[in-house]
Amino acid sequence: MKKIYLIPICLLMALRVFAQQQIPLNEKRHLDSLDKVLHTNNPDSAKASASFQLVEYWKFKDTVKSKIYLLQGKKLAAKYPYFSALSHFYEGQYYFNWNTVKAAVAFKKAEEALSAFHTPKAYGRRAAAWFNYALMNKNSKGYEFVTHIILEKALPLAEKAGDKVMFAHFYTQLATLLMNNYQFAKAALYNQKAIELLHNEDPHSTNLLFAYLSGVSIYCYDEKPEQGKPLLQKAKLLLMPYPESVNYPLYYYNEALYYTTIEAFDQALASADKGTVLAKKYNQKQLYQQFFFRKYEVYVRQKAYNKARVILLDIVKDGTLMATVNDRAAIYAELAKTSKNLNDYKEAYSWLTKYQTLTDSINKSQSTVKINELETKYRTAQNQQKIAALQAQNKQAALKAKNEHLYNWLLGIGCLSLLIMLGLAVLNAKNNKKLSAQKEINYRQQLRDLEQKQQLKVTQAMLDGEEHERERVARDLHDGLGGMLAGVKIGLSGWSNTNAGIAEDKDLHRIIGQLDSSVSELRRIARNLLPETLLKFGLEIALKDLCEFYMRDGLHIDFQPLNIEKNIPLSIQLNIYRIVQELMSNAVKHARAKNLMLQCSQNNYVFFITFEDDGHGFDTAVLENKKGMGLDNLKNRIMFLKGKFELKSVISEGTTINIELNTNVDG
Repeated sequence: MKKIYLIPICLLMALRVFAQQQIPLNEKRHLDSLDKVLHTNNPDSAKASASFQLVEYWKFKDTVKSKIYLLQGKKLAAKYPYFSALSHFYEGQYYFNWNTVKAAVAFKKAEEALSAFHTPKAYGRRAAAWFNYALMNKNSKGYEFVTHIILEKALPLAEKAGDKVMFAHFYTQLATLLMNNYQFAKAALYNQKAIELLHNEDPHSTNLLFAYLSGVSIYCYDEKPEQGKPLLQKAKLLLMPYPESVNYPLYYYNEALYYTTIEAFDQALASADKGTVLAKKYNQKQLYQQFFFRKYEVYVRQKAYNKARVILLDIVKDGTLMATVNDRAAIYAELAKTSKNLNDYKEAYSWLTKYQTLTDSINKSQSTVKINELETKYRTAQNQQKIAALQAQNKQAALKAKNEHLYNWLLGIGCLSLLIMLGLAVLNAKNNKKLSAQKEINYRQQLRDLEQKQQLKVTQAMLDGEEHERERVARDLHDGLGGMLAGVKIGLSGWSNTNAGIAEDKDLHRIIGQLDSSVSELRRIARNLLPETLLKFGLEIALKDLCEFYMRDGLHIDFQPLNIEKNIPLSIQLNIYRIVQELMSNAVKHARAKNLMLQCSQNNYVFFITFEDDGHGFDTAVLENKKGMGLDNLKNRIMFLKGKFELKSVISEGTTINIELNTNVDG
């Protein structure tokens, strides 16, 4: 089977994977060393650097932790200009895997901010920022843009930094780009240069692992698997001491590619299955889909066209590998060929039509580029003509000015004096106008501030009144009605014990059982009204107790607390507890979920709540005009804590809610 369609899709993954996360292979030692820096007596600059490295480490595994370390790093870096500039780079790392637009903006800011520093480290970070910026714009600007950035920006800065390891890394990227354009000999040459540099400079590094695996891809696509096999074995030896490494999925991908090339199809499928499990575990979404495309090629070679077709349709449905026009066209072409092999000519024609439409679009865009180039040349020629005409006019004007110079300087002095006076008058009028406008703006702002403070006071009074009423009702129920019911039960039990003939009466026992159930229900109501656990043990224990209370057969709740402080004011704790209680109640009543996840974390005065369920979801548009006591209370509490509320729900997939609260609110 020809690979003309497979290579661009595979390399779309390779270029991002080989650049996305360069952490040491010994991850545990890496994490322990960074944790030691953060928890021992070190300067804030060292702690900022450690926090930033943890942003990059957690950016795939846990975005909440990644964000916490980013905020922590920014705070520690505030008084250090270099690290403040560097914070933009790691903000780009935080967004790297899920928001290319914000990541691109952050990397560009990092390059501009770091250009003020002329040290080897600054040059190295600028090189990395330029390269990552190019990657974020690859889909819109193409591989030519990435190549230009590597050659014109990244490599010169890496050379100024004196960083041979980074230089080798960019050689690997160039090799990948050349492979994408079928220039396998040049690709192998650059990749071999990278390997030789890394053997001398960094022989046990992630960069060397990527260079080995890049070489495997180059030789396999060039139909020279015998040259790729030694590199695959060397990569395996590098990874072997680290069974939990996040780089194992990339290894298994290249192993599957190698076995496919030598037509060892069962081994190729086994490698793809191993890699699929790990890619999902490490949240490597694009590589996860790439394994399915690898299995597709195996099935095609085995002529198992039905299995191949199912995989391609799943890839289209997922959309991860459909990001660019070229890749969509390639997948549509493969679907057309697969449908043809299944003798489904109608569907083959449909996919071929989509492929042709995209191909025409690609050709049209290329024609547009050429037209723009011609138009630019035309405008350049016109501008040159205008410049020549202006130069001739300037010569005439200079001659005339020379003749009239004596007259003009006298007139100029008088005009200048008049203009100065007029200018002062205009300036004074403008200043008065600006002052009046600013006073008006300040007055309106004061009115808005007063209105907001009044609204907060009303909200606070309403919430306090609600909690006081809850407390009163809870105590009345528990101490009053609860005591009375308990007394009735004790009386009945004592009376039955003194009357032997009645002690075995079934109706009497049923009535006593009903009293027990009533007392339990009354205690449950009182518990909801007044969370005693919160008052006695604090917010984290109360939230854990709340999760255990709602848990039952068929409903599992995963509670993940992180850095929740115990010194949060009690009124704030109670509001957070009510917010979580409302979220739990709504999910249990309406979501029909089997699994709930509650994640609560704190960073200084900011409290984060993430709540997810795997229920049937709903259309969020219905909430815009819907009024309800629970929803209003939730919004009031979030507004009182100066918080932010974000809700995402997909029908048949579940709901995710993100809440950010301020615990430093005057109660």
